[in-house]
Amino acid sequence: MSETIVIAEVSNNTISPVTGELIQAAHQFGTAPILVIPCVDASLADSGTGWQLVSKVIGAKSNVFQNYDAAAWAEALDHLLPQGHVIVAATNQSKDLAARLAARRNLPVVQDVTAIDGQHLTSPVFSGKATQTVAPMGHVVMSVRANVFSSVGQGASMDVQILDTSGDVKTSVQEIMARASARLDVAEANIIISGGRGMGSPENFKHLEAIADTIGAAVGASRAAVDTWDEIPHSMQVGQTGKTVTPNLYIAVGISGAIQHLAGMRSSKYIVAINKDADAPIFQHADYGIVATWEEALPILQSSLQSMMN
Repeated sequence: MSETIVIAEVSNNTISPVTGELIQAAHQFGTAPILVIPCVDASLADSGTGWQLVSKVIGAKSNVFQNYDAAAWAEALDHLLPQGHVIVAATNQSKDLAARLAARRNLPVVQDVTAIDGQHLTSPVFSGKATQTVAPMGHVVMSVRANVFSSVGQGASMDVQILDTSGDVKTSVQEIMARASARLDVAEANIIISGGRGMGSPENFKHLEAIADTIGAAVGASRAAVDTWDEIPHSMQVGQTGKTVTPNLYIAVGISGAIQHLAGMRSSKYIVAINKDADAPIFQHADYGIVATWEEALPILQSSLQSMMN
């Protein structure tokens, strides 16, 4: 029987409860998995020895895991993990990691798995409008959505094996420096302020950037803005043909709320819409709506935010 490796979801130096759901998913797939815990301090790996239904616990200890760096994490874990199936949580970070591991190992990847029946994996396609079921012929890397499988219990007693590993330091440094010199990417941000064609011109996005700099947000754009102005790059696009984001706060300015855009951001925890058209579809999905032009709303928003931050 093939090995199945569950990579624990780690956040703020704590193993996320979703890890128990990943272990249950592995059992649905027919195996007792190896649980791998990326860590900087071995004590974190020790805290993961209580999960039931795992065959082994490995603490992957390295300074690489201090902060998420896609290339470094993928290389470090690729060297560590045995051959077999790999299961991660369907978070933005872990889905990125799944794709990179699959590419390094020349394996298929199935993202956002919502059901497992034997060797059959079901996941949504077309922005959730349909589902697909696939049966991999060999090893596979998959990300599993939270709250789909029940969590396994705690209370087991198991020794943990600590393995020191390291990534490509050169690659890590290059990527960190590149990120430090660039604005936060919408796919990674907890707060996003996006502009649409209602902003009037690409020069007016500087007002969004000023607010983003004040509150540590990323700046996004609608497809209409990206298609209209060459100065707005595709990397900023949020939507079905852009990036799917799930921030705590999403501020849409001058965006009508077409279904293409909603598909990329409607799972945001809070949505604020600013639009001069009171009948704009975006207001049907917003938690807070401001009927105003961006020229009226953004200076007041910027001033209020600066006061709050100070």
